Amino acid sequence: MFAVVRTGGKQYRVAAGDKIVVEKIEGDAGSTVTLGDVLLAGEGAELKPTSGLTVAAEIVAQAKGEKVIVFKKRRRHNYRRRNGHRQQHTILKIVSIGAAEKKAAKKAAAKPEGDAAQAAEA
Repeated sequence: MFAVVRTGGKQYRVAAGDKIVVEKIEGDAGSTVTLGDVLLAGEGAELKPTSGLTVAAEIVAQAKGEKVIVFKKRRRHNYRRRNGHRQQHTILKIVSIGAAEKKAAKKAAAKPEGDAAQAAEA
């Protein structure tokens, strides 16, 4: 199964087990991130509905990209400025594609009902 996910203003086609480099996402290496903005999902040639679909990913590392040199110059004015920039990146490993939020919501919804029943009994 594959999905097209939007994060950091860009779109990525991912499948379980893929590693992708995205714009910086807060978190430490080893922590889990949920990407909820799924634009398209499918398996083989057929497409699947994306409502409630999420992509679970694990942060492999926080890294910096290649250095980009910014050079400004104005002719005949003796104006030259040289600057460098390294963009912050996050390397993600896609763990699974599925409706993880629904499962968590069902578990959370089941617990308060049980607590309310126990409070009513007491």
